[in-house]
Amino acid sequence: MSGDVHVRFCEGLGVRLPRATRPVCHCRTEAQAQRVRQELEQRFAACRLELHPQKTKVVYWKDDDRRGHYPQERFDFLGYTCRPRRSKHRWGKSFVNFSPAASAEAMRDVRRELRHWHLHTRSDKSLEDLSRMFHPVLRGWINYSSRLYKAALYPTFQHLDRLLVRWAMRKYKRLRGHQRRAAHWLRRIARGQPDLFAHWGLWQAAAGRYEPDEPRGSRPVP
Repeated sequence: MSGDVHVRFCEGLGVRLPRATRPVCHCRTEAQAQRVRQELEQRFAACRLELHPQKTKVVYWKDDDRRGHYPQERFDFLGYTCRPRRSKHRWGKSFVNFSPAASAEAMRDVRRELRHWHLHTRSDKSLEDLSRMFHPVLRGWINYSSRLYKAALYPTFQHLDRLLVRWAMRKYKRLRGHQRRAAHWLRRIARGQPDLFAHWGLWQAAAGRYEPDEPRGSRPVP
């Protein structure tokens, strides 16, 4: 075991492993992975601990160099989902890479929190007020979740922009009942003040791939 994984346990000193401890062990073959798992189970049992039976799994690291098949080809870790994804290298050629991105569960938690803000009902606040209230929270989410594969965040923050469009329609009489006009109004502000809301900076980083949502079939307002 000592030749595969090096772990020091503090035993008898009143030190406990946190409940969310999730080590990731990289192995070269499935046989090695199964052996490491068995030895980890024995070591944990000796310390009166146990591996989580559902969360402890052997996962195949599938990419362009490893094209086999295995029952488990993805796993979640600290709010990220690691799985095969289509990527592009610096010269623009596509390839399959096993990489992490914000997990669907983490993004559901973010959308749930967005709903609790009740943005569309805060018509007594200005856009600057909303920015001061929520910009730090958005920045925290982005700093953690956008380090790898930013595209996984776009649908969630497009949902936030739809909430801001609803807020604008409720606050301004000239936008009331005009979703398309409100969406264009929000887009102009986002382009002129990209630092107002933390997620608007993703638009520039994505080079136009991500912008505030707009109803299908809409045309620019003169």
